[in-house]
Amino acid sequence: MLKDIRTCVTGLCGMKAGDRVLDVCCGTGEQVFRYTEKGASATGVDRDPGMIEVAEKNRQRQGFNDGTFHLASATQLPFPDSYFDCASISLGLHEVQRAERYKAVSEMRRVVKKEGVLMFIDFQAPLPKNCISYLIMAIEFLAGGDNYRCFTDYLAQGGLAKILKETQLTPQKEALLKFGNLQILKVSNP
Repeated sequence: MLKDIRTCVTGLCGMKAGDRVLDVCCGTGEQVFRYTEKGASATGVDRDPGMIEVAEKNRQRQGFNDGTFHLASATQLPFPDSYFDCASISLGLHEVQRAERYKAVSEMRRVVKKEGVLMFIDFQAPLPKNCISYLIMAIEFLAGGDNYRCFTDYLAQGGLAKILKETQLTPQKEALLKFGNLQILKVSNP
């Protein structure tokens, strides 16, 4: 379902073979695998041990020898300053509280080199009025609890555009996918 997003992110970020790339909130590891296919030294982090386990199983099942996975929070990345050429986060910011969103962006900026690339992928805010957006809202509602509260706060906040503006980041490129429901923003790390 997210294959076109993974492909778009890999192309839009402009990474080249040999670059060090980080995928924050990596989930099943699919974005890490797309980066390694392009020759990057890719690393994924996720705070859910179950997701790291799935990513490792996927790596073995799909025959990827490259790419590493670490258990870590987006708000406390275990890497030195300016270590990566690029970092991405896909559908992770809408799942956390507002303070965590800003901390995750700050951590991504810290670990990416000056003039390196930051990639942000999440729901467009406001969501367009189409059948896909109604499905997204229903899924988030059914997830319930903190997940739904964070999702609605993310939309009320103004989504990626507002988060980046408040963290003094200016998008260089944008792509909209899934009938305008998902937004991909490329930013140069100042």
